[in-house]
Amino acid sequence: MGKVVMYSSVSVDGFVADGNDQPGPLFDWLSNGDVPLDESGVVRVSQTSHDYTRSYWDQIGVTLVGRHVFDITDGWDGKPPGGIDHVVVVTHRPAPEGWDPEAPFHFVAGVAAAVAKAQELAGDRIVEVAAGDVGGQVLAAGLVDEVRMDVVPVVFGSGKRYFGSVDAQHLLADPDVVIQGDRVLHLHYRVRR
Repeated sequence: MGKVVMYSSVSVDGFVADGNDQPGPLFDWLSNGDVPLDESGVVRVSQTSHDYTRSYWDQIGVTLVGRHVFDITDGWDGKPPGGIDHVVVVTHRPAPEGWDPEAPFHFVAGVAAAVAKAQELAGDRIVEVAAGDVGGQVLAAGLVDEVRMDVVPVVFGSGKRYFGSVDAQHLLADPDVVIQGDRVLHLHYRVRR
């Protein structure tokens, strides 16, 4: 089975969105380089960020998000972001009315069941868990293998926390990847068990 990786861009003070639920400059690093990160050519990063991010993206089989992220993105119009094969949405609500049943989205109640479904779909590929409330719940349940963060040089002061409402200590190993890109620091930690 593939690894479960919690991931997001994050402010230096640990937020994935500001107080208005907006990412602000957290994704600016995805448009300030010369190297296309995907086929669209819209996402352009430094060569260093490309080499790190592209190899990670190519390993992702499933992205797991909460219903809030699904709703604010309008479910990416039924097309998983970044060429991912499937999206698992943690929710107690059914798919939105009129949702295309052929879209590769799976609505699952509870984080343990959602991770199990995502791992089934991903096979030996990575299950990427969006940081924030659901990511924090998956971490608290002991289901996260690695934490990846793209730390952006901005301080929000308040907003949506990277680890959500986690209120217990969780030990991570020393970072085994520390890569400086252009206006971003890529970090990778294994979760200690």
